[in-house]
Amino acid sequence: MALFQYKALQADGRTTEGQLEAGGRQEAFRQMEERGLKPIHLAETAASQAAKDSTAPPPSQSFGFKSDKVTPRMLENFTRLLSSLLAAGVPLSRALVILCKEAATPAAGAKWKKVHDAVIDGISLADAMALSPETFPRVYVAMVQAGETGGFLDLVLAQIADFQAREKELRSKVMTAMLYPIILLVMALGVLVFLLVFFIPRFQVIFAGYGAKLPLLTQMIIGASHAIRTYGLFIAVGLGIGVFAIRSWLVSEQGRRTWERLILRAPVVGPLVGQFAMARFCRMLGTLLSAGVPLVQGLNVARKSIGNQILVDAVSNSIERVKEGGQLGKSLGACRDLFAGSVLEMIAVAEESGRLDQELVRIANVTEGDLDRQLKSAVAFAEPLLLFFIAAFIGTIFIGMVIPIFTLQDYIK
Repeated sequence: MALFQYKALQADGRTTEGQLEAGGRQEAFRQMEERGLKPIHLAETAASQAAKDSTAPPPSQSFGFKSDKVTPRMLENFTRLLSSLLAAGVPLSRALVILCKEAATPAAGAKWKKVHDAVIDGISLADAMALSPETFPRVYVAMVQAGETGGFLDLVLAQIADFQAREKELRSKVMTAMLYPIILLVMALGVLVFLLVFFIPRFQVIFAGYGAKLPLLTQMIIGASHAIRTYGLFIAVGLGIGVFAIRSWLVSEQGRRTWERLILRAPVVGPLVGQFAMARFCRMLGTLLSAGVPLVQGLNVARKSIGNQILVDAVSNSIERVKEGGQLGKSLGACRDLFAGSVLEMIAVAEESGRLDQELVRIANVTEGDLDRQLKSAVAFAEPLLLFFIAAFIGTIFIGMVIPIFTLQDYIK
């Protein structure tokens, strides 16, 4: 039995506080209802929690390292199982209890229990997840909020799980394709450091003994060798400080917006990011409209699923035009980074014909299929491109070292 501290409203409207003993939160709520109390807040007391901890079995000794972080795979399994339970008619609170019991790790179980307790206290599932931003990303919470708003939470959770699976598969493909070039790059950098620190200084002494004049490329390589040997420690510290400063800048609001703007303007990555955000926005808005959610409310929810704050701001301006009575297609015309002209025309025609929800979902399906093909082409193109740059870099070093050898015989004579 656990001891709970509660705050509740009495039948006459006055607030009361007290403690009660129960086997769990559900039983505690039932006891409060039997007393005619409407719960405001319910929490297990620290003494009760300490008693539980003292009776718990000691942790097993292990030489491995365990992380308290919830992995993307755990989150995907949680999302898919919660979707299945809700689709089967299981109440949300009971489904969360089941997920707490079947958690893969204690850390995941504690996180699911935190969500469960918040939902039991009366807040929505999206707000409960928003309390743990390190586990539930902003886009995840926005899509859950959309499902709760439209009354199709199980469908949205299934879509989130599919999205997470596709994202994981894409990340795996990219890492597999880049593994071989990355290994070559690391080996090339190791060889380069060895040449600059140990070999080139001796190479320089030989030419200095003959009074030979080195080519400009060789002089640059020798200068880099001298800088690394003399200021290598300072360079390493400077790089570390630079990386820390850049990461701190990216976390800030201004830095994040600047970085997202640069990403959108990048030659290959920018269009892919824009298409991905558009597909997610169209699918979410189409699903909301098909569930009967008003257009303005659906736009406010769907814009949170975009992910890029620059595009979110652009869509927010379009929502203001819709509130003033403008058509959706024309209002979204200002978001050229997100919507192409052909997409805007399809949205405008669908809006006039009264099938906007169906057309938005169709646009999302077509865009996602095209995006998948473009990503596969980009990954296939990135591997040989990286190999080419590695070969060009190492080849330049090799040429800079070989050219003086052919002129050395002139000085020997």
